Amino acid sequence: MTDPSQLDANILNDAADAVIYADRSGTITRWNHASTALFGFTAEDALGQNLDLIIPEHLRAAHWKGFEAALASGAMKLAGRPTLTRALHKSERKLYIEMTFALVRDAGGNVQGSVAMARDVTERVERERAAKASQTS
Repeated sequence: MTDPSQLDANILNDAADAVIYADRSGTITRWNHASTALFGFTAEDALGQNLDLIIPEHLRAAHWKGFEAALASGAMKLAGRPTLTRALHKSERKLYIEMTFALVRDAGGNVQGSVAMARDVTERVERERAAKASQTS
């Protein structure tokens, strides 16, 4: 029988989407293989770093306002619904990503941090914008 903690690690690392967990301070403590493929940072680069690592500077204030509000209230405005946003690749290239977020709680129901699942939708968004631009010109 497989060790449950090893199974959890395998599931996390084999997921097709980027899975990032940050504690209450916004420090990245889980970073799977898909996160490395999406953002360009290895787990060694990302673990222990602040989420600002992948958040474009112009979005940081809004991100932290939402993050702090979710931790304080125990509820997220987006409640698992996918949202389109921008992110930073290690190369400093800006990506369009679709993300879902969830709060992670301990056995007592106390919020411990937040998990985000992300996928790159840059090509799709750029295709849609190009098609829209060609229709208006």
